[in-house]
Amino acid sequence: MTEVTAPNHQPLIPSWLTSQHLSGMLRGIEKEGLRMQSDGYLAQTPHPQSLGSKLTHPYITTDYSESLLELITSPKSTVAETLNMLRELHVLVYQSLEDGELMWPLSMPCMLSSDDNDIPLAEYGSSNVGRLKTLYRSGLGIRYGRRMQTIAGLHYNLSFGDDLFSAWRDNTPKSEQLESLSEFKNAKYLGLIRNFKRMSSLVLYLTGASPSVCPCFLTGRKHNLQLMNNTTYYSPKATSLRMGKLGYTNSVQDQLDIRYNNLPEYIEGLRRAINTPFSGFTELGLDDDEGNPIQINDHILQIENEYYSPIRPKQIAESEEAPSHALEARGIAYVEFRAVDLDPYSDIGIRLSTACFLEVLALYCLLTDSPDLLPEEDAVLAENLERVVNNGRAPDLTIQTCDGSEQNLSEWMQQHLEAMMPLATLLDAEYGGNNYRVAVTLMLGKAVYPDATLSAQVLADTERLGSTWQLGHALAQQHRESILRSSLSPKTQAKYEVLAEKSWLQQQELEKDDSQDFYDYIQHYR
Repeated sequence: MTEVTAPNHQPLIPSWLTSQHLSGMLRGIEKEGLRMQSDGYLAQTPHPQSLGSKLTHPYITTDYSESLLELITSPKSTVAETLNMLRELHVLVYQSLEDGELMWPLSMPCMLSSDDNDIPLAEYGSSNVGRLKTLYRSGLGIRYGRRMQTIAGLHYNLSFGDDLFSAWRDNTPKSEQLESLSEFKNAKYLGLIRNFKRMSSLVLYLTGASPSVCPCFLTGRKHNLQLMNNTTYYSPKATSLRMGKLGYTNSVQDQLDIRYNNLPEYIEGLRRAINTPFSGFTELGLDDDEGNPIQINDHILQIENEYYSPIRPKQIAESEEAPSHALEARGIAYVEFRAVDLDPYSDIGIRLSTACFLEVLALYCLLTDSPDLLPEEDAVLAENLERVVNNGRAPDLTIQTCDGSEQNLSEWMQQHLEAMMPLATLLDAEYGGNNYRVAVTLMLGKAVYPDATLSAQVLADTERLGSTWQLGHALAQQHRESILRSSLSPKTQAKYEVLAEKSWLQQQELEKDDSQDFYDYIQHYR
């Protein structure tokens, strides 16, 4: 097979790699979305009971708030199967929503009242495990405010089959093979993660869809956004405010030196943050005046999931097992791409082309040479990210390179996207059709023409309709009609009904078996 090179002149498609090595790929999606009332304000109703227990249902739960749905697909062999299951979950949700309620389609939240406490924490029942999940959310609220926690996004989970890693290891010099296939996979997945961090600016430019926010989101916050139509704050060339300093970020965590150069190093950095108290959180107190816990602990991270990162190495955790313990025991099973905004023009939050592009990008990041990522380069990447967040569609925007020079963003993106095309061809050879090549071609168009991006479309439609709220509400109504035209087969409907009933029984079992007082449980946990 002819080798191609990435922009850094490293071989990209090795001679041993064939399309068959991609057959073992699995992908899944976790999609968040706020429930809103007909007047556009955040829904105050409980999570629909017919959807099952938020604590134990495998596919339908809540994230931070009782009003913030999280829909989770199982791992699937093709993109089409994954998107089909995500659509099924949306049908179930819309069948269960109260009259007038809609799913808000944008990443930045719908109308919020001036009182943070009007954002209800997700409740998971009376078991200690369930109450701990709510306590964690209480801690997030008092640390960062509840408003920030209403931001929604989409996580794309992806793994490659062992056949690929085995063939790769067999074609690697003995000195680089590592002791086991698991260790080899860990090293390659971490290389993917480092390269994804290097490519995050491209992801935000191409998939960013949050260039504007409702004024209610900015209550009490300093910002440099402009006012449009007296109804919406925006930045004219912004791409993804969600991923910038106004969005889902954490200044406390900016000082954490969590690295991805090897798995023990990553785990050690995560655990250090878990076990290090932070004075600002200590001052907030662990319990309220009546002795009720209000945060799990006063450490930099209450639990490992509090660490904000655009991508994470993941292993399936067993019941009450910490993510780092799962990684340490069984290695990396898949990667979680977290830097993706909801696509407001898709009724399920993501299009086929975006999903296919993310998979081409993942393969590109996996196969491209990936040197260690050290703090100096990380600081450059963070600066580039902020430039793209706030001004990514400016035609003359440049990003920094590691040698201190500047490169035009559009030219940089085009170079990488053109280098990805042979990988798209390889994926199309395995899965049939031309979806992967079409996806990269569409992204190339966006790299050349900023007005073709989602963020540009959102701003144009916001101005045309009058406000971000009017755009979101109009799209939400369209999506409801579209989703409810997709009925489930009787067999599929029955399957999900059984799952919902089973989840309630599982929650009841957990609550029945709990004998320890919650306060004692928390003291032990702390």
